[in-house]
Amino acid sequence: MMKNPMPELTPLLSKLKLSGISESLARRNKEAIDNKLSYLEFFGLLLQDEILRRENKQFAKRIKQSGFRGDKTIENFDFNFNPKLDQQLIKDLATCRFLYEKVSVLIVGPCGTGKSHLAQALGHSAIKQQCNVIMTTQGDISQELLSAQAIGNYQRVIKKFTKADLLIIDDFGLKPLKANEDEYLHDIIAKRYESKSTIVTSNLDLVEWQDAFPNKLLGAATIDRIQHGAYHLVLDGGSYRSLNKQKSAPKSAKTDH
Repeated sequence: MMKNPMPELTPLLSKLKLSGISESLARRNKEAIDNKLSYLEFFGLLLQDEILRRENKQFAKRIKQSGFRGDKTIENFDFNFNPKLDQQLIKDLATCRFLYEKVSVLIVGPCGTGKSHLAQALGHSAIKQQCNVIMTTQGDISQELLSAQAIGNYQRVIKKFTKADLLIIDDFGLKPLKANEDEYLHDIIAKRYESKSTIVTSNLDLVEWQDAFPNKLLGAATIDRIQHGAYHLVLDGGSYRSLNKQKSAPKSAKTDH
C-alpha cells in the first residue's frame, strides 16, 4: 500500500466527506508524477474517484434495500432454456425505458420458468440507473400494511411502496386476496398509476387475474390500471428448477448382467 504523501489532508478530507479522495490520493499522486499530469488533470482524477466511490456506495445501499433474493441479472439469465422467449423485448426492457414511460411490465407463466429472475434482473438494471427498487410479494405487502394499520403507521408504509421508482410484486395471485388485501393493492396501484412503473409476476394468465379479487369491481379497476400501456412477457415451457434437479441428481449405477 502506498504511503499517503500528505497525511495532514486526511482529517480535512474526512471532515468534507471526501474519503474517496483520501483513499486514492497516494496512487493518483504517483500517477501524476510519473505521467507529468497537470494540476487540473490530477484534480480531475481525484474527483472521479470520489464520484465513483459515492456511486458504488449508493448502488450497494439500493441493492440492500431492494429485497432482492440472490444475484439474478440479465447477464446470468439462461435464454437457451426457453428459445421462444422474446429476447429483443427483454433487452429493450433492460434499458429501463419503461420507467420513463411510467408503465408496467407483466410477466406471466408456469412455476419455474424464470419470472422472478427476469423481474429481479430488470430491477437490477434499474438500480444501475440510480433508481430505488423494492421487490416484494403480494402476501408480504398485505402483511406489512395490516401491521402498519394496527399501529397507526399505514400512511408511512404505503408511501414507501408508492414512492419507489420501481415496485416489483412477485407471485401475484398465488393465493386469493383476502378481505382488505384487495384494497391495499388497489391503493398502491392507483397511486402509482401513470406516475411510477410496476413489475408484476404471476402464475395466472392475464384473463385469470380477476379471479384473485374478492371484490370484482375493485379488481377490475386495479387490473385496468396495471395493464394500461403495459409490456407483456409470457414464459412457456417446463420448469428450470426441475431441469436443474434432474441435472444434479445422482445417476443410478449400471448393473452388469
